[in-house]
Amino acid sequence: MITLVNKDSLYNVFGVKTFSLLEGAIDTMAPSLVEYYLSSLCEYADESYFNKKDVEESVSIGEYNLYIDYDQNIYLEVNSTNDNHTQGFW
Repeated sequence: MITLVNKDSLYNVFGVKTFSLLEGAIDTMAPSLVEYYLSSLCEYADESYFNKKDVEESVSIGEYNLYIDYDQNIYLEVNSTNDNHTQGFW
């Protein structure tokens, strides 16, 4: 799932002013806190179309990827590998 993220909200959450400073700020935080903040950013967002050929820069954090395109739009991709199927005994 890929969603368009409000740039100002993202920067405020991590206390940065530019996308390039984001990775440094994330490295100083607890991974569970980073994942909590990222999941809250996409909780009420709708999926949006994103062409990966327009990526200017990206940051990967666990199952989350942040992309900034040439128009300065920021997208959050969630690569959920959770399998909701339960295994049977037989």
